[in-house]
Amino acid sequence: MNLSNGKTLAASGQNRNGTSGSWEDAGRVVKPSTPTRKPQPPKPENAVTIAVSSRVLFNMEREQQIYEQQGMEKYLKYQVEHESEPFSPGPAFSFVKALEAVNTRLRELYPQSEELFDVVLVTNNHAYVGLRLINTINHHHLFIERFCMTGGNSPIGYLKAYHTNLYLSADSAKVREALEEGIAAATMFTQEKMKEVSESQLRVAFDGDAVLFSDESERIFKAHGLDRFFEHEKTHENKPLDHGPLKGFLEALGKLQRKFFDKGLRMDCPIRTYLVTARSAASSGTRALKTLRSWGLEIDEALFLAGAPKGPMLEKIRPHIFYDDQMFHVEGAAEFGTVACHVPYGIAQKVAMK
Repeated sequence: MNLSNGKTLAASGQNRNGTSGSWEDAGRVVKPSTPTRKPQPPKPENAVTIAVSSRVLFNMEREQQIYEQQGMEKYLKYQVEHESEPFSPGPAFSFVKALEAVNTRLRELYPQSEELFDVVLVTNNHAYVGLRLINTINHHHLFIERFCMTGGNSPIGYLKAYHTNLYLSADSAKVREALEEGIAAATMFTQEKMKEVSESQLRVAFDGDAVLFSDESERIFKAHGLDRFFEHEKTHENKPLDHGPLKGFLEALGKLQRKFFDKGLRMDCPIRTYLVTARSAASSGTRALKTLRSWGLEIDEALFLAGAPKGPMLEKIRPHIFYDDQMFHVEGAAEFGTVACHVPYGIAQKVAMK
């Protein structure tokens, strides 16, 4: 698997929106526009806030190369000269479009409610780049009203002020910084291929250990092997695991799912969640499921793969986004066209560094 992005997975401009159209016109010069009659964004304290960096929402590989090779001034000059040319979609684009589709359904069912997704563009770009980002957002008909452009400083300090439930970035150092602040976060990559995904149903897939759950069991496995891991899980199957870094995001998804369930729309819910884990069902699956139940959280589908590769299963699921703490699972998923994110948390990171 080819890695670029500052640590990315090499880019393409392929349609992942599940539509018959293409993104070939994404680089076409457009006149700056400001669409009218958009709904008001929800108050941050009421919303499920997703903070995305500009480099994962859009493909900015060319611009990043200019910055790294020629410096800030050349980078800003290039951006101003090309500010009427929209960026093409990046790896988070289809995920954001799916969030907007869910919001449309929620507004139909609950016209006065502010329990919605709210997307915030969080970037350390200079404000000079703001016009090009606004023009691109309007070109792609995205509903993003909140921006945070920090002019080279880290934006992590602003995430709590935005009540951020999830932060997605191409910069693994910033993702680690967010995780240390207790904010759910993951590193995204631009990929060689990306499968078409649903336009009407948001699909989110999670690994278990060190993602939804703590890395307690992973530590046993790394230190003592598989047999001891199975023994540990059997002994502690009635003791819930501690929470992992993305437990809160699953909780937020579940809160919005229940709004559809309350209207009798469980089987027509536009949010679907998946647990895709290397655990074995009979040997270690009980504790995982009991932990979710103890938290009062539901998962729509649970796939216990007993160590089998995750890529083929994810290809069938076609999630908008998949979270895993181990890069070989992220790379394996990306090979099958799944937009996969790395959660740099837990014992697997220390083992990888060694």
